[in-house]
Amino acid sequence: MQTPRKYALPLLLLVITGLLIWWYNRTHPYTAPLPGAAEYGFQLISKTAEQYGPGGRINIRSNGMNCSHCHLDAGKNLQAIPLTRVYLQYPKYRDRSGSHESLYKRIKDCFERSLQSMAPDSNSREIQAITAYLKWLSENAPADSITRDPLPYLARAADSTNGSRLYAATCKRCHGQNGEGFREADHSSFRYPPLWGLNSYSTGAGMYQVTKLARFIKFNMPFDKPAGSLLLTDEEAYDLAAYINSQKRQTFDISHDWPVMSTKPVDYPFGPFADSFSADRHKYGPWLNLK
Repeated sequence: MQTPRKYALPLLLLVITGLLIWWYNRTHPYTAPLPGAAEYGFQLISKTAEQYGPGGRINIRSNGMNCSHCHLDAGKNLQAIPLTRVYLQYPKYRDRSGSHESLYKRIKDCFERSLQSMAPDSNSREIQAITAYLKWLSENAPADSITRDPLPYLARAADSTNGSRLYAATCKRCHGQNGEGFREADHSSFRYPPLWGLNSYSTGAGMYQVTKLARFIKFNMPFDKPAGSLLLTDEEAYDLAAYINSQKRQTFDISHDWPVMSTKPVDYPFGPFADSFSADRHKYGPWLNLK
């Protein structure tokens, strides 16, 4: 029995709709909300700029980045500055401040140094939610046995000139010709974050250390690489990090950081130093036998 022609188009549309629904469900699997305040904390980490950003509902004074631009997968990616054990690690002593720091201080530093925003009050709903998420993450994250030592130091200085060529070939398509990033359609945030300039992390952020940025690049970039693969060599990662961190960005008051000079990381780029090496040598290396 033939289908009447008048039913052909509706049936075709029905089939297409069904296929679209199947595709969406396959590519956007349902995930149940996290318990209690942890869900709001997860949203704040994942989509920070919706609340703290140029179009933020709470504070428009921010560079528009999300916490998840550095803490990939909302801190669950074990190769990308994970947050899986942060709740358990604080309070603790940190050489950078020369004091025992609370979990709130750790969160506050991220807001101020990386997002260039005023941190919420310690008693705010937002900080309580982020704390709840970090607690949930510490209880539900997989076992973490990854060591996060820097990549092996090069026998030469990291080369920003070579990094510029690598950037044009590997990074520009997502992060832009001038490191400006790629904004979402509504301009509320960045799909791919800016790597320098007014909207990127400041000179006070951990990413401003070349060794830290190089490790992040090595294990996580390009962002669309096959999962688990490594496409860049150590040398390429260091050169890219040198190029990115040689560009202009917002400065941060680091006058109270590292009160004990001898505890400064080998690649910390700001003096005074406990040795006679230059700031450039500290920033770009070579770091072998520097300490």
